[in-house]
Amino acid sequence: MRPTRIIRLKEALYRTGYTRAGWYRAMHRDPLFPQPVKLSQRCIGFREADIDALIERLSAQPV
Repeated sequence: MRPTRIIRLKEALYRTGYTRAGWYRAMHRDPLFPQPVKLSQRCIGFREADIDALIERLSAQPV
């Protein structure tokens, strides 16, 4: 089992194709959307496994 890697928003946006505004909109509307992990007072990240699951879910949706 791989250790959990935390990625920053910039990488999550790059990997998923979301814009920053679209990401935050989806984060508040979709309960299955990856939730942030607080790294410090002004810094958040996301679990890489959650981002991978989101990509799988998006790729399974019909166009």
